[in-house]
Formats: sequence, structure tokens, C-alpha cells
Amino acid sequence: MKKVITYGTFDMLHFGHINILKRAKALGDYLIVGVTSDLYDLERGKLNVKNSLSERIEAVRATGLADEIIIEEYDGQKILDIKKYNIDIFAIGSDWIGMFDYIKEYCEVVYLERTRGISSTQLRIKDNKCVRIGIIGCGRIAKRFVSESKYVSGINIEGVFNPNIKSAEAFKKEYELNFATDNIKDFFEKIDAVYIASPHATHYDYIIKSLNAGKHTLCEKPLVLTEQEAIDVYKLARENDLVLMEALKTAYCPGFEHLIVLAKCGKIGDIKDVEASFTKLVTGNVRELKKSMNGGSINELSTYVFLPILKLLGMNYEKVEFFSFMQNGIDLFTKGIFKYNNATASFKVGLGVKTEGSLVISGTKGYIYVPAPWWKTEYFEIRYENPNNTDKYFYKFKGDGLRYELVSFINSIYYNKKDKLSLSEEESIEFAKLIELYHINMSKSI
Repeated sequence: MKKVITYGTFDMLHFGHINILKRAKALGDYLIVGVTSDLYDLERGKLNVKNSLSERIEAVRATGLADEIIIEEYDGQKILDIKKYNIDIFAIGSDWIGMFDYIKEYCEVVYLERTRGISSTQLRIKDNKCVRIGIIGCGRIAKRFVSESKYVSGINIEGVFNPNIKSAEAFKKEYELNFATDNIKDFFEKIDAVYIASPHATHYDYIIKSLNAGKHTLCEKPLVLTEQEAIDVYKLARENDLVLMEALKTAYCPGFEHLIVLAKCGKIGDIKDVEASFTKLVTGNVRELKKSMNGGSINELSTYVFLPILKLLGMNYEKVEFFSFMQNGIDLFTKGIFKYNNATASFKVGLGVKTEGSLVISGTKGYIYVPAPWWKTEYFEIRYENPNNTDKYFYKFKGDGLRYELVSFINSIYYNKKDKLSLSEEESIEFAKLIELYHINMSKSI
């Protein structure tokens, strides 16, 4: 008897999952299906959006395709299972090609072609729907988004839009998407939600078009470049009962969320100062360094440093001042200072100047220190006058972190509930207001 084994999360079981199981079943006489536990999924950065482990097991059982179901709970278990159950063939989806070649030492490895062109009707199983996402833009962040999306259940990246059809076609081919187009109307007809990863100046127009087409929208930071544009797009989203989110990954990662809760609950007393820095050295003929493409440190990085300041001290600051090092019409480095009634804050952002990228939150009882790169928030300390009382906190930040914002986006769609805890509409509007204020101040100083 030839035994086959396959593994998966199987959250919101859909037609694509069933096809994988059918193809795995056809490879042998006896199919064992390993369903990953919630804890193991979390440890490896996989974010399930709806079904519990028991529900996922029962969904697989209901297909009638599994002769035996086991639970995958830890790294390295696959090889032990192959030995334990005398497996002849290990089968897995083609989006994992090459990742499991190490198993060839123990049995045959088969990468199964994944299902393409799945319609929303086909994906409905017990009223669950897989959200079809389309991407606007083909740049670096769009590529990372596709790679990260495989770790979030309940979605499928369907296709890509780009005014340059050659770029769109190349992107489609590289990531095995279902379609590529330079026709925006055609693009909207094939998807349920949009991820915008186009140049900054195009965000507003694409958001408006997306919302008017009835599509939930996740847009890269900065969402837009002026306060009025931000007010306009959020108003339109509310009027159309659609989700609109700014894709600022730090806001949604587990470590940062817990950091904010601890700081606000009085662990360090009253917060009196916040210092945040985010710099990186960028060279070459790239968008970030071009004035015509709205490059510069403020446009590229300021939303990150504004995030903890506004979260912890609020938006009722009395004034903010900017000091920049300019070159070729853009700021390669900017330092800013916020003055509140009873607190202060400062930040540094840079594309051509490097500094310590830490976050320090100072309070009347102690302070919180987050080492560089603080925006990943994998580790931080709460420090007091007595160093023996220091508390240390550790968190996982998997991959590029885009999976965290994506799961928040999908949950908001499923449950029709905005994720105000991570990033509110008001905070996102304030980001745009501060960016606009910076450019107004810089234009006056020239």
C-alpha cells in the first residue's frame, strides 16, 4: 500500500484546498493529512483568520478525502511523521517549490500545482468566502506583499494592475497570478479588495477609484500627502460601508501593540517624552531619492515615528518644528520636535544619514527602551531606578511583517469592524496633516 502525507492549515476550507487533497489522494492508496495547530501556526508566522483547530479538522474530515488526520505541532515533525507512518510520498502545494527538498532523503516529494482562477462562488464553503485581492503596482513592496500573503488564510492574490502592461505581465508570471491588466475597470471586476503599492502621488486617485468601485482598500503608507485628501477618502469609505486601511505594518505587529498597552496602563507612570528614530542609507537611481516621485525622509519614513508619538501623547500638540538636511530637493535627514502642554516628543528620519534606530518612552516612574530596529518591536525593556526591577519582553516578528497588517485588514472585512486599536482613522489623517505641514514649512524656508 502506497502512503501519502500532506500538511496544511486549512483555515476557511475552500475549493483550492479540496483540489490539493484530491491530487494528493490520487498519488497513492492511503492519505494522511496533517492539520497544523494554532500554536505552531503562530510560531511560524501563519495567521489564521477564522476557524479553530477542531473546526479545521472537522472540515478536512467532511471532505471524505483523508484516510487519517493528525495534528502538526512543532518544527521537524514532518520527518518524524514520515518515519512513523512509513510514508512513500510527501505532497505539498506548488507555491512551496524547493522548500521541502530536504525531505527527499526520506521519501518522494511531489509539489502539487495550485488551483488558479477560483471564483468567489467556488470558494464559498459553509458561508465562508476567500477574499480575492488585486494589487496596484509592481514594485519592491508589492513583491514582498505577495510573499507574505501565503501566511494569511482566507485570501487569494488574484492579479495585478499597472499602466505599464509589460511590468504587470512580468509580475503576474513571476508570482503565478491569475491575471495582469492595464485596464482599471477590468481589474476591479475580478477582485473583492485592493492593495495599493503604487508611487505616493498616485495613492489618492487609486483609493478614490477603488472605493467608488465598491472595493475594500489597503493602501501603503503614506496613505495620502495632505490632510484634506485623507479626510476625503475616509469619508468616502464610510459612505460606501467599506474598509480603508493605511498599511503601516508596525501598528499591527504583536510586540508594538503590547508595548502601547503597557505604556498606557501606567507601568512607567505619566509619559513625559517619546523619542523615535528610523533611518536607513539609500543609494542609486531609486524612487525614494527623487523629488519628482515625492521621495525624501519625511514622505518615506515619518509615519513610523509619528505612530508611537501620537499613540502615547495624542494629537493635541501645541506646535511641531522640523529641521532638515536637504539635497537635490529632498530631505535626506529630518529631525522634529513636538511640544505638548505637559510633555515633549522628538523624532529623526533619514535616507542619507544613519543614527541609532531606537524608541525611548520616558515616564515619571521609569522608561521603556526598544532597541533598533524598534519598528519590529521584537524585544523591549521596562527600566526603573533600581535596575534589578527591569522587566524584559520578547515577541516574534515574522518575515517582513506585512502579514500582520493583512490579517487585520481581512478581519475588518469579515467582521465589519475597524481596527481602531492598531491604527485609527483619526491617526491616519493626522499623519497626512503632519506631512503636509512639513512641506508647507519647507516651501516657506526656501
